[in-house]
Amino acid sequence: MQVETQNLVSLDAIRAAAARIAPIAMKTPLVRAAFPGVSGHGTGREIWLKAESLQPIGAFKIRGAANKILQLTPDQVALGVITYSSGNHAQGVAYAAREVGAKAVIVMPSNAPAIKRAATLALGAEIVDVGLASSERLAVAEELARKHGYVVIPPYDDEQIIAGQGTCGLEIVEELPDVDLVVSPVSGGGLLSGVATAVKRLSPNAKVFGIEPELAGDTAESFRTGQIVTWPAELVSRTIADGLRTQSVGVRNFAHIQAVVDGIITVTEAEIRAAMRAIVAATRLVPEPSGAVSTAALLFHGDQLPACRKAVAVVSGGNVDPVMLAQVLTESTP
Repeated sequence: MQVETQNLVSLDAIRAAAARIAPIAMKTPLVRAAFPGVSGHGTGREIWLKAESLQPIGAFKIRGAANKILQLTPDQVALGVITYSSGNHAQGVAYAAREVGAKAVIVMPSNAPAIKRAATLALGAEIVDVGLASSERLAVAEELARKHGYVVIPPYDDEQIIAGQGTCGLEIVEELPDVDLVVSPVSGGGLLSGVATAVKRLSPNAKVFGIEPELAGDTAESFRTGQIVTWPAELVSRTIADGLRTQSVGVRNFAHIQAVVDGIITVTEAEIRAAMRAIVAATRLVPEPSGAVSTAALLFHGDQLPACRKAVAVVSGGNVDPVMLAQVLTESTP
């Protein structure tokens, strides 16, 4: 399926989503961060972190899930909803479904972090376990939807999801109108496509880059080659960034990315871990690995990014296992 440029999500749709989800999703702050040698005094460069880790579910995913679910009809709410997710979208769907009184079923990989699984169950959702492949999650969700009549809430490849995630970009420009660089994590592409669309339509001269683990760099390869590529589940599962293990970018998302994103950069596992430590030290925010990749790009790949005076890194989530966080924080930065 191809998506024509004129069918990309509009700024009006993103603004409508912002008004719709206001009772559920938080308008998160931009937190100033001074990283030695990169920002702060004497560098002439400001770095701000968009703290999506402060959302009620600890991640940006509540934006898109709420925008989709709040537009369901009463009959659809009565049928219930289903999605396929490794954790954060699962929580977003469970949270929004609970708000409207809908049953939520989540198809989740067996290697999903325990902290995300527990949070999803606590929100009242039913979990169906499958293997590691994102393609298997999708197939099982679609089969259950056909069998039981559930409404599928896609994690990223959906206009209403993209518009919901775009509210994050809307808030960035509203709070920092002269931002000239925004870096966002990318996997399935919902966050990046939404953020980039909002930022570019409000501030056309700003640059927007997607950031991805090099161990799950399918979107970077897709962007470079101009066509969507799929990586095997066993490859993308290697990264510590569990929220970025999707095997391929969504079709609608890729159309947005091709239209409004300036580039995709990959970061190493060591850089992700170092960025987690830097974020905690500089701001006291708690990032999960997926949420730290954008900061890792600013810290370690400045030569691949355009010069800027004010940069925003989207910290997409903070649902990190406490044991993993303790290990990362006590490691020595090379």
